[in-house]
Amino acid sequence: MADAYCSDCRKSTEVVFDHSAGDTVCSECGLVLESHSIDETSEWRTFANEAGDNDPVRVGGPTNVLLTDGGLSTVISKPNGVTSDFLSSSLGRWQNRGSNPDRTLIMAFKTIATMCDRLGLVATIKDRANEIFKKVEDQKSSKGRNQDAILAACLYIACRQEDKPRTVKEICSVANGATKKDFGRAKEYIVKQLELEMGQSVEMGTIHAGDFMRRFCSNLGMTNQTVKAAQESVKKSEEFDIRRSPISIAAAVIYIVTQLSDDKKPLKDVALATGVAEGTIRNSYKDLYPHLGKIIPSWYAQEEDLKNLCSP
Repeated sequence: MADAYCSDCRKSTEVVFDHSAGDTVCSECGLVLESHSIDETSEWRTFANEAGDNDPVRVGGPTNVLLTDGGLSTVISKPNGVTSDFLSSSLGRWQNRGSNPDRTLIMAFKTIATMCDRLGLVATIKDRANEIFKKVEDQKSSKGRNQDAILAACLYIACRQEDKPRTVKEICSVANGATKKDFGRAKEYIVKQLELEMGQSVEMGTIHAGDFMRRFCSNLGMTNQTVKAAQESVKKSEEFDIRRSPISIAAAVIYIVTQLSDDKKPLKDVALATGVAEGTIRNSYKDLYPHLGKIIPSWYAQEEDLKNLCSP
């Protein structure tokens, strides 16, 4: 509802817009102030789930500034009522023969979107990964390299720049078979290309152990109180000079906190949920052990509870 001037009421009143008839009606006297209005907003209705070859959808996808034509190109479909192959249409066959300068980008963007869906990443990360790949593709120097590794590295860098980092193991799990070695090479190559284009070092963002805590704790099904204690412990651990990777510290803190709770998690489950090897978690636990009195919050565990933990 909005306000508009009504000639009968001679004052500004609330009006109701009837979307089905396109009428604007005064809520007090019922006068039709405007009829057959045109709705210029976006139409979000989709007919994708309806049966039949004739798709009556009247709107296309959103524009994409990274593509030459903005993503508004026309595709000639097969004739109505024909269930044969798309290439049976002569016009479609000629269109398919033509070269599309954005073919590589379109396929890459689709792959990145699939990877983001599998990892549960937001649209801003997907858009940033698309931008990074577009910059690399414009250099015309990625020919002959592992395309899946290139796309995975673009997504990894996008996650870092958007302060939503993912582990290398998580990225490689959706990289269509690309190995960590291929990923490492692709990441170095992309960073080098971006530095050449911008003329300065690429800002990747700093990884903190706390960036992984909520996701790792969710994988283990931990309670809210235990998750809160783990997050506070990880934040406190940054005050000490513990020379371990943030992922290893996060895994070790989760293991320690769960051992202090009623729902203890075995080391094997923590390693599986975090993707960190059991030996690495033990070594990180050994480095954290002397500082547990200052790392673990007092409201969660007392000094006697810490003494009952097994020594490394």
